[in-house]
Amino acid sequence: MKLLLVEDNAELSRWLCRALRAELFEVDCAADADTAIWRLRDVRYDLVLLDLKLQHSDGRSVLRRLRREHEPVPVLVLTASEEVDMKVECLNLGADDYVVKPFEVRELVARIRALIRRAAKNAVSRMQCGDLSYELESCAFAVRGKPLALTPREHRVLEMLLLQQGQVVGKDQLMAGVFPLGAEAGENAIETYVHRLRRKLAEADIRIITLRGFGYILKDAAEAP
Repeated sequence: MKLLLVEDNAELSRWLCRALRAELFEVDCAADADTAIWRLRDVRYDLVLLDLKLQHSDGRSVLRRLRREHEPVPVLVLTASEEVDMKVECLNLGADDYVVKPFEVRELVARIRALIRRAAKNAVSRMQCGDLSYELESCAFAVRGKPLALTPREHRVLEMLLLQQGQVVGKDQLMAGVFPLGAEAGENAIETYVHRLRRKLAEADIRIITLRGFGYILKDAAEAP
């Protein structure tokens, strides 16, 4: 799962990035509103962690612009304020949840995963396609209960396909979700990861279907053409 952390406190940002990456999230960082909006236009994120106190701007302005442009990504607000009015204002502006600093990382991680499940229209902790299962709490894939060994980028490709199962996921979406900003990688890299996934999933009852010129779609083998 790929997150965007919008936080201008460099020390807190580094600490939080390390903590989230230890929980198997991929994290990009933005220290100001303009950078955050630019990255949100170019990259598909599963969730945004948004600090309200930003240099030269207010996190609420990011939230307003985000919702004005009809961006549906879940937003979890981080702030030091415990004022009820502030919470209500952020929720009314389109925030999905609100965490007051200081916070426990395990609570933050639980809230992040709950919001991503909700966005995926899945209220449980496990996602399923055919005999492939994915535990959102542990970020672990399994086929018929047997753990599936994947590299980090194979994991991210399969995760994106599963979170949008039955829908076409474009190569550009996969590129943005798999590689960090500024990475030099061509579309052939995505084809390579999809090829490797197909080999590892050869015995599973699912199919990764290529729609030339559009992207890929993950389906239960029983529903695949």
